[in-house]
Amino acid sequence: MASTSRLDALPRVACPNHPDSILVEDYRAGDMICPECGLVVGDRVIDVGSEWRTFSNDKATKDPSRVGDSQNPLLSDRDLSTMIGKGTGAASFDEFGNSKYQNRRTMSSSDRAMMNAFKEITTMADRINLPRNIVDRTNNLFKQVYEQKSLKGRANDAIASACLYIACRQEGVPRTFKEICAVSRISKKEIGRCFKLILKALETSVDLITTGDFMSRFCSNLCLPKQVQMAATHIARKAVELDLVPGRSPISVAAAAIYMASQASAEKRTQKEIGDIAGVADVTIRQSYRLIYPRAPDLFPTDFKFDTPVDKLPQL
Repeated sequence: MASTSRLDALPRVACPNHPDSILVEDYRAGDMICPECGLVVGDRVIDVGSEWRTFSNDKATKDPSRVGDSQNPLLSDRDLSTMIGKGTGAASFDEFGNSKYQNRRTMSSSDRAMMNAFKEITTMADRINLPRNIVDRTNNLFKQVYEQKSLKGRANDAIASACLYIACRQEGVPRTFKEICAVSRISKKEIGRCFKLILKALETSVDLITTGDFMSRFCSNLCLPKQVQMAATHIARKAVELDLVPGRSPISVAAAAIYMASQASAEKRTQKEIGDIAGVADVTIRQSYRLIYPRAPDLFPTDFKFDTPVDKLPQL
């Protein structure tokens, strides 16, 4: 069975007569074929991915796969180590009943620590539905920090949580500290400390978060219509432009804008409902709301359809 390979996956293999053609990979023969002239450009291509077919049996203690996982370039041996299975016959044991063939440190301590961190990162990312590219960036960040040994004394789980937070910021899908804290076993304060140390150690930076980074996700989780989301986005942006919320967190400003927009529409949400989704306290929402309430008529978009007039909005 042949399938068309991606052009960017084969940067060095190309047909000399048709360099722009997309090569076809024949998995059965292991050949790379030019579809224009039929020239076999590469042969004996090895698939380094994980095996798709498994050979399972009734016993749950047996590994159903004949091969291991795919290569991991972040590990020193690319995770191509050998594991000796548990013996079953009499020839596998000595006269004292001990196994003759044992695994003697098949993986270095540093690789073992990184493997455990990678598993923790994948688990945390799965809990908040983060895509694979963020997991890969987080793994790379953790590897850089771990090899520099610049955060000695800090727990690997705390470093992994901070790397996940940084990766989300760098990929343009930021998550709050509370969201990362909720899927990890580390306190918010410790994640914040590791976050600052990692930025300093790697000499990197992250873009400043804005109210728009969280607005669509918060409104979606609150099941608010598109009109309310657009109004809340407009309110938060205008509040920042008019300097009505100096020193306030973008998350609290976004929560207050959602509360104001929902109260003016038919889809009203309470402070507690919004606070549970945004991860901020009710009193924080009230404080930000009080700052923007006096200028409420100037904050709403001109085409917004009010269910509750501006002068009837709660004053808190």
